[in-house]
Amino acid sequence: MRNPRSAAGTDAPRSNVQAQGQCACGAVRLEIDVPAVWAWHDHSAAGRRAHGGAYATYVGSWKSRLRLVDGEASLTRYEDPHTGATRSFCARCGTPMLYERKRSPKMVNIPRGLFATRTGREPRYHLAIDETADWEYAGAALAPLKGYPGVMWERPRRRPTRAPDQGLDADLWETSE
Repeated sequence: MRNPRSAAGTDAPRSNVQAQGQCACGAVRLEIDVPAVWAWHDHSAAGRRAHGGAYATYVGSWKSRLRLVDGEASLTRYEDPHTGATRSFCARCGTPMLYERKRSPKMVNIPRGLFATRTGREPRYHLAIDETADWEYAGAALAPLKGYPGVMWERPRRRPTRAPDQGLDADLWETSE
């Protein structure tokens, strides 16, 4: 990281409340002072590829309010040559941990899913909405999938049936009596 703050050597003042986060294997643990600065959904293609999902949800924090509690040596980094953005991952389990943008050198974005507790901000912003994947869930009504507790599904849309006067040849709809 460019300016990592380890839990043992930071002289920055701490707030009374922190939110703790960690990677899937627990090798990297971090905390931020609450409340976070912002929270947002990233619908960009780069975010989708980095997280493997429809979109990535982040909380933003000042770097001075981030502390790596454990596992700093387990972080590996990738810098995008086009944007200069840097993404850090746990080298052991691959969990995305930090997203730093070149244009905001004092800020760091952390995947919201790393935190089991509240961060003081709810994601209300959507970035790169014009890059939303065509297969992303758009809020259609869901119903329980029979035989699979906890699984919801979007029922297929029914095709409308056409009456003879709606453009098809009326002779096809005639019945012989």
